[in-house]
Amino acid sequence: MPAPDLFTVFALALVAALWLALAVDRWLGEPPAPLHPVVWMGRYLDWIGSRLAPRAADAKSRDLPGFAMGALGWCVGAMAAFAVASAVQSLAMQWLPVWAMAVVLGLAFKPLFAWRMLRDEVLAVEAALGESLDAGRARLARLVSRDVSVLSEREVRESAIESLAENLNDSLVAPVFWFVLFGLPGAALYRFANTADAMWGYRGERGGRDWTWFGKWAARADDVLSWLPARITVLLLALAAGRWPRGVAREARRTPSPNSGWPMGAMALLLGVRLAKPGVYALNGEGRAVTSADTARTAQLGERAAFGLAVIASLAMLSPLPARWA
Repeated sequence: MPAPDLFTVFALALVAALWLALAVDRWLGEPPAPLHPVVWMGRYLDWIGSRLAPRAADAKSRDLPGFAMGALGWCVGAMAAFAVASAVQSLAMQWLPVWAMAVVLGLAFKPLFAWRMLRDEVLAVEAALGESLDAGRARLARLVSRDVSVLSEREVRESAIESLAENLNDSLVAPVFWFVLFGLPGAALYRFANTADAMWGYRGERGGRDWTWFGKWAARADDVLSWLPARITVLLLALAAGRWPRGVAREARRTPSPNSGWPMGAMALLLGVRLAKPGVYALNGEGRAVTSADTARTAQLGERAAFGLAVIASLAMLSPLPARWA
């Protein structure tokens, strides 16, 4: 029987790494902050932003130098993340046996996505609401950047469900998508881009700085890298629910984001509920009000979608497509 070729061996190692990373995520969750590469990315972005982003008092209606500085800071950080991940992957491929390569890549990939933490935080919001509205608001504040102090119980629950749907893409589907295409460097680049968008991609003032122009490159880069994964997330949710969310494109267009409306709209339609951000959008406006059971159902659909993603990603990595970069 002929020995497997190099591509097959590498593809099997990547598949094993993916499943190992998912297992570590389920059983252990996130690594300690001092060892977490996303924390390192955040520190870099905070350091650059706190020094180069213009103060709110100095904001300009058109700030091309600020845009250029933000783009440059993003590119330097992105190249560093890509280079480090490339070095780890290259050394593992060249110097380690297949089983050890799979272990190293799996452990290195795990911090670049966060499904268990997302699911647990959303369910924790529901549990906190069982104690009091204030407790639910406080727990939700760990998930979202909006002002939660005036949200009703229904709005807190809606926000939690929206957060799980949106971040199912950002925190799981998109990192796995780029891992399938470009291995560990692809996942690292996406995670840097998504973290930069979360920290810089604001319009107007935040933390005493104006991010409108400085963070524009970061926001657009994340839009581009998340475009296809966001739509794949809809497919995964549809497979998890066993039916297609009819009208999802229409609902997605109601949000200002080119991507987040897709998984959120799909979730609203599949649950049959109304999800809204006051003054910004309302998804499935004719749907019923959310209940505590909908939060559990959301987590269940997310679990099924995560499993479906792992299966589809494994099949994709075993196909000839990755031979271009292996």
